[in-house]
Amino acid sequence: MRTRDTDKEDIVKKMTIETVAKHGLDGFTIAKLAKACNISVGTPYVYYKDKDDLIISIVLEEGKKMDEYMNRNFDPELSLEDGLRVQWRNRADYQIEYPYSGRFLDQIRSSAYQDQLLEMFTKQKGNFLSQFKKNVEHFVSNVIERKEMDAMPYEEYWCVAFAPLYSLLRFHQEGRSITGHPFQMTEEILWSTFDRVIIALKTADHKR
Repeated sequence: MRTRDTDKEDIVKKMTIETVAKHGLDGFTIAKLAKACNISVGTPYVYYKDKDDLIISIVLEEGKKMDEYMNRNFDPELSLEDGLRVQWRNRADYQIEYPYSGRFLDQIRSSAYQDQLLEMFTKQKGNFLSQFKKNVEHFVSNVIERKEMDAMPYEEYWCVAFAPLYSLLRFHQEGRSITGHPFQMTEEILWSTFDRVIIALKTADHKR
């Protein structure tokens, strides 16, 4: 029986994340992975039953890591502005420190694994981002109850609250803006954009 080599296992996971992040899952095979890792084609099977087991195992590991990042210093009892500020800080730090991990999960969301991923996230006792999901639901409920923010579908809240952040992060990772000019996200740009998001989310008396 072949023994586990944690260094090789780490290489397998690292190259899987990077390869899927860069090229998607189309054409991704264990054989191609082994070649990219410079290991024998049988080595990944020491750690995983098959490609599906490899992908789902990594998804769960990355989800756990992301869960820990998202919940750092985050208290669902915080005000809308303070709670969202913590979330922006955590999400930005995670994406910058682990750029391939975020893109890997994005690829999984738009793949044949999306239904399985959604089930892991939404089921009552799910094990994918479970603590984060619980905290966010509590946070949103609190700020609405305190009338800091109007009630709205979660999809609408997410688009206003986080889509601007992820656009900035994408420009930062690509090194250029939507106009093609060089771009690097700074703290000033990050928090200036955040201030505009808070203005958009806060409850206000206005006619639609």
